[in-house]
Amino acid sequence: MQPDREIKKWTLINEEDVSPSRWFPVLKHTVRLANGKIIDDYYYSPMGDVVQVLAVTKDRKVVLVKQYKHALGQVLTELPGGMQQKNRSIIESALNELEEETGIRATADQLISLGKIANNPTKLNQVTYGFILFDAEFNSKQKLDPTEDILIITQPAPEVLKMAINGDIWVTDSLNFILKAALAYPDIFELDKR
Repeated sequence: MQPDREIKKWTLINEEDVSPSRWFPVLKHTVRLANGKIIDDYYYSPMGDVVQVLAVTKDRKVVLVKQYKHALGQVLTELPGGMQQKNRSIIESALNELEEETGIRATADQLISLGKIANNPTKLNQVTYGFILFDAEFNSKQKLDPTEDILIITQPAPEVLKMAINGDIWVTDSLNFILKAALAYPDIFELDKR
């Protein structure tokens, strides 16, 4: 075990935008490490923050979405959500994405934070913020983007937990927030009956 010591941040010497398109930002940094060594080709992507909402209906069903994800070439099941929208707060973006993808309209005071995660902090500057919403109602209409084709699924909360454990849901942020919600609200996921 190492004695207590301070970990120091790297020093940014230069930043160059080498993005291939506005859809995929990439920055090239020249940095000085804590030990003084210079790295002149450290690439990372400032993708922007993400929001996800674990919506639970009055009959304790979790709202999931199925959609095609081109980078993996697969149709995946996950929680509704998306990128933080320009000129909108994290909460406003979460509410908007939930309504756009599922037709569930809610208010800011209904969202309860499940915390935040970083999927790959070495190469992505992206934080995903998760929320849980109780008594969700389908009280609006889907408002999909031109590139979206989303199927809405509702499953009992214990079944969603099984899907996460057995690998049917395996997108990192959705998996994380389902497990965090199950730990924070074990009665909804019927963990107290096991």
